Amino acid sequence: MSFCDLALDCVTKLQPYVPGKPIEELERELGISNIVKLASNENPLGPSDKVLKAITEASKEVTRYPDGNGFTLKSALAEKFKLSIEQITLGNGSNDVLELIARAFVSPNEEILFSQHAFAVYPLVTQAIGAKAVIAAASDYSHDLQAMSTLVSEKTKLIFIANPNNPTGTFIGSDELEIFIKQVPENSLVVLDEAYVEYGDGEFNSIDWLGKYPNLIITRTFSKAYGLAGLRIGYALSHPEIADVLNRIRQPFNVNSLALAAATVALNDDDYIAKTKQMNDHGMAQLKTGFDALGLSYIPSKGNFITVDVQRNGDEVFTKLLHQGVIVRPVTNYGLPKHIRVSIGLEFENQRLLDALEQVL
Repeated sequence: MSFCDLALDCVTKLQPYVPGKPIEELERELGISNIVKLASNENPLGPSDKVLKAITEASKEVTRYPDGNGFTLKSALAEKFKLSIEQITLGNGSNDVLELIARAFVSPNEEILFSQHAFAVYPLVTQAIGAKAVIAAASDYSHDLQAMSTLVSEKTKLIFIANPNNPTGTFIGSDELEIFIKQVPENSLVVLDEAYVEYGDGEFNSIDWLGKYPNLIITRTFSKAYGLAGLRIGYALSHPEIADVLNRIRQPFNVNSLALAAATVALNDDDYIAKTKQMNDHGMAQLKTGFDALGLSYIPSKGNFITVDVQRNGDEVFTKLLHQGVIVRPVTNYGLPKHIRVSIGLEFENQRLLDALEQVL
């Protein structure tokens, strides 16, 4: 007997999400050292002293279960964004919240709409619950909201929009985005995935829309700009009734004590976010200048990464860069076979990438 025969058909057909390999594993495999990892859009600054202190204090109570409701962090989020705690759902990273939304609201005979070149978790979640994925063609690597609006049907239960988008880094402006949200039927939920919003220039605050559009859900994370990727913590902001539904299926201890303590402190550490933004802007400019010198085009990005056209098989370039001690992200699975995605690192890490890329090309 094959145990796959016991599993749901929609699950057996899944291709699992493949994360980037840890540095230690690659150093063992390749027999090299001093590897630079620019693959997972992590914050290269490392955690702030305030976060480390909070983790140290919280570690004294790890024999206890965490607060299943995350009251302290929810209160801090509510105060920062001028919302009620009843509008907040916490997750084990924002990926967890994205999956909660799909599982809570979409049935197998309904549809989830998202864009070509959008975050890989969207199709994975859709297939895992047996729903139908409706994929709108992208325009210049970005969401084509007009094309997406024509694909909304009676069966459209959920629409994912990443802004900025991963892996392309493209960004949708306020006017265009609000026009789209306005015309979505109230019984279709719009999920605005803002994992990289802190890297932008504060073009607009989507949280102001929650009072106007009850079918809007905003998801964010502490993994990127706040530098807490290893602790896995994210959240959703929504209408209280939506949050109530999500909290009914959320695992009661899906966020651990260290993550709750660290996120509560990180949330208001404005100096750290300012340093992160400054470093990212500098690194982005450095990489763009380097790509220009190499004659490579790239997709303008509002995230902490940039996707560059290497003018040949991106998977092969990825492998050759590995042997140069630089980890990037191939994006063939996103429909971009001649591109690679590069996370913004520290200045010397960015230069390592540019030097290695020049040799490889």
